[in-house]
Amino acid sequence: MKTKLLQYITAALLLINLSSCVDDLDSKPLNENILTSDKAYNTAKGYIGVLAKCYGGLILNGQSGPDRDGDLIGYDTGYSGYTRAIFYQQDCTTDEVALHSGSSQGSRDNLFLNWNQGTQVNIYSYYRLYMTINYCNEFLRESTDAKLKERNLFDELQKDVPFYRAEARFIRAYCYSMVCDLYGSGPFVDDSMPVGTIPNQKTRLEIYEYVVAETENLKNDLKAPGENVYGRVDQVAAWFLLSRVYLNAQAWVGKNEYEKSYQNAKRIIDSGIYPLASDYRHIFLADNNTCKEIIWPLVQDSENTINSAGTNFLIKATSDGAMAPFTGISGGGWGNARLKPQLIDKFELSDQLFKLTDPWGDTKKDKRAQFYTIGRTKNTWAAGKAFSNTFTMGYSTIKWRNKDKNRNDIASGGTVYMSIDYPMFRTADAYLMAAEACLRGASGGRGQALIYINEIRDRAYMSGNYGSSSSGRITDSQLTLDFILDERSRELHTESIRRTDLIRFDKFTKGYNWDWKGSDGAAGNHVGKDVDDKFKLFPIPQDEFTVNPNLTQNPNFK
Repeated sequence: MKTKLLQYITAALLLINLSSCVDDLDSKPLNENILTSDKAYNTAKGYIGVLAKCYGGLILNGQSGPDRDGDLIGYDTGYSGYTRAIFYQQDCTTDEVALHSGSSQGSRDNLFLNWNQGTQVNIYSYYRLYMTINYCNEFLRESTDAKLKERNLFDELQKDVPFYRAEARFIRAYCYSMVCDLYGSGPFVDDSMPVGTIPNQKTRLEIYEYVVAETENLKNDLKAPGENVYGRVDQVAAWFLLSRVYLNAQAWVGKNEYEKSYQNAKRIIDSGIYPLASDYRHIFLADNNTCKEIIWPLVQDSENTINSAGTNFLIKATSDGAMAPFTGISGGGWGNARLKPQLIDKFELSDQLFKLTDPWGDTKKDKRAQFYTIGRTKNTWAAGKAFSNTFTMGYSTIKWRNKDKNRNDIASGGTVYMSIDYPMFRTADAYLMAAEACLRGASGGRGQALIYINEIRDRAYMSGNYGSSSSGRITDSQLTLDFILDERSRELHTESIRRTDLIRFDKFTKGYNWDWKGSDGAAGNHVGKDVDDKFKLFPIPQDEFTVNPNLTQNPNFK
């Protein structure tokens, strides 16, 4: 139940001081305005509260809201939320999003694909990931049988703690998978290492091998599919993580693991535990906790998780005051994130424009074409002008709405903060991963890949099993890897996966260009161009080298 987990997360905000965890990394300290760990583990409720903190580290940004008592001292609390940080890295570096503000934080470096060790927006996810890793490490140290017996909690917790520990291990494995994706290599610390150890750096291959071995080992220790509390992971989340990591193995470490990716994705689909939503639009609404497609949500609501990250950031960055009647935001959004024409043009021309008479796009063929176009230009540039904070350049997305399935505001006039749960993993991506793996040589073959793709398109067009609208199905001759890459953008845009996809298809730095890629932002320089392959990774933050002599920077960022 969503409210139950939110209660635990809210309690966890005030529960435990894990500042010693980050000392493992000699990194930025955590906020100390909270209770110490010796008090946090005195009760069974304390343990579930700390586990909630392991989850909450990926969606919250401070100890109180909005944006107060930040977890990472010395960094902008609003900017430093994890889901906001990976949006800057995964979407704002690609053919999907042009961010028209935040230049003081380095967002222009990401727009132009020209970042360096000091680019601020690329530092936040690094520290968030390691902060969460160390929340998990601390929880694992404190939840052994010996610790439970020492605190006279063994009898009360012995049935539940094995599941809690598996969840903490899963969250840690996910975080290391993102270190592998974003930074390649990095320091490695787990619960077996004494607090205060200066960690050694593992190579990208070593981190990859750790993630797959750990996830394979823990997957059966998680609760059975569909059996956990809403917002907490079960075995299906482990299958999903494995499918994603195996799919990227060739790009990351030169290993062909497409068969393993396919088998894990197929297992998700065949289980039927998390079926595709009957309507694509339902996945991104304020009552999406009722949407069975979301395998792993990070829970949000308008009262208990108020901050400038998560879906609150997504909807405010992508919408503005003119869109408020259609998005359910009280007072409107910031409107600084605009879509690039390369994304818009992946949809049929007839589906691209917003109609006041059809704000939900019911008459569109592809219901994923959720754009707001009134008062905006399609291009993110203007002739004779440099890139600027002109928020009308580029269409807006109206994919994220703080409304319910009945298309009503969750409160009269909307709310200031959002109640849309953040979909970390969802089943449509499993269909797309399975199809891609098949085309790359997995045992399902082209025929199975076509079935998977057409199931996704049936749902998008509300045809076949999803309605009686005109079909969007494709034929075998249309099914190519390039089509799948475009279909992933149509299905998953603004869900912080695009950079990873483009790198896997070898189209991120070279061979495919989009507005402002490789530019200096000057007038007339909006046409994209190839960039150095070093930008397939982000550099390790420069501050890390002042405290950890064991680190080596990524190539060509010295």
